[in-house]
Amino acid sequence: MAKHCLIIFLLLAVAPLLQAQQNCTHPGQTPVSAIPVCGNDPFTMNTPTYCGNTLVPVSCPGGFTYTNINPNYFRMSCYSSGTLGFTIVPDANMNYDWQLFDITNRNPFDIFTDASLFVACNWSSEPGETGATDLGTDTIVCGGGGLNTYSKMPQIIQGHTYLLMVCNQGGSGGSYQLTLTGGTASITDAIDPRMDYARASCDGTHIILRTNKKIVCNTIAADGSDFRLSNGAAVIGAIPGSCTSGLGTDSIIITLAQPLANGTYALLLQNGTDGNTIGDICNKFILVNESISFTVTDVQQTVVQEALAANCSPDAVEVVFSNPIRCSSIAADGSQFIVTGPQAVTISGATGLRCANNTVSDIISLQLASPITTAGTYQVTLSTGSNGSPLLDECGLPIAPSIVSFTVAGAASASFTYAANESCNATRFSFQHPGGNGVNSWNWTFGNAGTSNQQNPVQNFPGGGQYTIQLIVSNGVCSDTATQNITTGEVLQAAFEVQKIICPGDTLKISNNSSGNIDQWQWQFGNGQFSTLAVPTAIQFVATGSETLYTITLIAGNAQQNCRDTAKQTVRVLSNCFIAVPSAFTPNGDGLNDYLFPLNALNADNLQFSVYNRMGQLVFHTKDWTKKWDGRINGILQDTGVYAWLLSYTHNGTGEKVLQKGTTLLIR
Repeated sequence: MAKHCLIIFLLLAVAPLLQAQQNCTHPGQTPVSAIPVCGNDPFTMNTPTYCGNTLVPVSCPGGFTYTNINPNYFRMSCYSSGTLGFTIVPDANMNYDWQLFDITNRNPFDIFTDASLFVACNWSSEPGETGATDLGTDTIVCGGGGLNTYSKMPQIIQGHTYLLMVCNQGGSGGSYQLTLTGGTASITDAIDPRMDYARASCDGTHIILRTNKKIVCNTIAADGSDFRLSNGAAVIGAIPGSCTSGLGTDSIIITLAQPLANGTYALLLQNGTDGNTIGDICNKFILVNESISFTVTDVQQTVVQEALAANCSPDAVEVVFSNPIRCSSIAADGSQFIVTGPQAVTISGATGLRCANNTVSDIISLQLASPITTAGTYQVTLSTGSNGSPLLDECGLPIAPSIVSFTVAGAASASFTYAANESCNATRFSFQHPGGNGVNSWNWTFGNAGTSNQQNPVQNFPGGGQYTIQLIVSNGVCSDTATQNITTGEVLQAAFEVQKIICPGDTLKISNNSSGNIDQWQWQFGNGQFSTLAVPTAIQFVATGSETLYTITLIAGNAQQNCRDTAKQTVRVLSNCFIAVPSAFTPNGDGLNDYLFPLNALNADNLQFSVYNRMGQLVFHTKDWTKKWDGRINGILQDTGVYAWLLSYTHNGTGEKVLQKGTTLLIR
């Protein structure tokens, strides 16, 4: 069964897999045209024209195929850890599914190939509202009918970027409203945007402005009308340093009509020709008349100001310079830099972060061959690269030799192991996390079976099911998430079936229906016989001269777990199995001889028993020897008299065909 998706995705400029989405041309249909999500305001989305057909890995058993038919993409960042709650309300009774991914520092197209990015999902085939709310009991709901359309709210982590995938199984047009609400996490940045610092270019014809956070590129007026200078110098243009991030840019290059002379200036914000100043993804704009001062002086030698890296497992280091660097002077292999520290570090490449719209960049990103996972202080040292040339600033001057440091916290790994220890009434699993690197927080979720904050918890699960185990760990700086699926064994349960009625001397037929991890069998047959076999054989009951009831008992157990379960059945052993019809009966309700039927016909196959009155009318007929005539016709008790009967059957022991007839006296 195919599942067709609308995907809420992170906006990043990534080229791979575009061919798989080549017919997706509407805004939000591809990762590079994604719509950012910030805050709790609802989004109403229309399903555009049909496009896309890329498989998406899902943490569910086989039997379903999940693809991104008709995608829309949105992105969200987590600013405060907690649970993520949201609802998806279609305009009609349609079936929407969804899946959440953690794509922090990842190529967003990796969701199509890397199952480890999975966080939560709901692929229930039921139509109507869906989402992650308090109505959910598990973070994973796989494909199929009759399943809950709401999942349990997943945990998201501060500083991580997430992708929410909403799927329309029908692949047809329609609309839905997405509202992010109910969770404890925050996806709204509480920091207001501000101008951080400004400086003039080497020739004084440009001002390079840095902001304290990313500014959405389309809030920057291309004619520079968002800015004015305190001395009245004309501003004729403004472009973002780079717009490759979905969050925008934190640098703006402002073009002046004339070079600035040495002196101190103030750069001020105003509403541009686009009707606003400049703002962030959450529609927060820098206030009108906010200003920042800068000084134009004779050219100073460019130095390295700082090195920046993620606290946790960085795979890149950003080197910040006091003045822009010519992009053409950067050795692409990163050989102009050396990184040293507690862990050996290999640089695999270097890129000027803002070279796309300008020939200079004041930040160079060093790509590392593998992430830094060992805690400690590391140093970045400038070197002469493989191209034989030093780095040059925008004025063509070599960069002064310098060493800068950055600090990395120990990586937190959520990888865990587990061992099963089945018990009688539940399946007990022991979970182990090794700790290390200062990990001091554990958040376990055992599907719908419970939670724990212990490092090595022991959890009981109902038997015979599959559960998704999620662990989120933190050392106060770094966090990590790991997920594994477990399947629990069946609960130990004793159960069996036997013949309800048996003839003396016949072998009792036994069917053992017990389940679970059983290694001990104890049978008691009520006649002094015992057995320790799973299915006993040759169990017989001797004739006692009267009909007797025996209680059959099975005790099934597991010796290692010291647990057991008991089941019981009753067997009726007839006094004999000689088939005969009584010569008289008294249907007076006293419990003695109240019915007419063929006695002891346990071994009669293909039985036919008929009773006739004195006029030859059929008053009773049965094929089941246990069905009896009560002496009534249409509920009316018949008069005393003689009734004829006819009995035929095949003896199942000898194969003999028997036909008998006779009369019986009904006595009132």
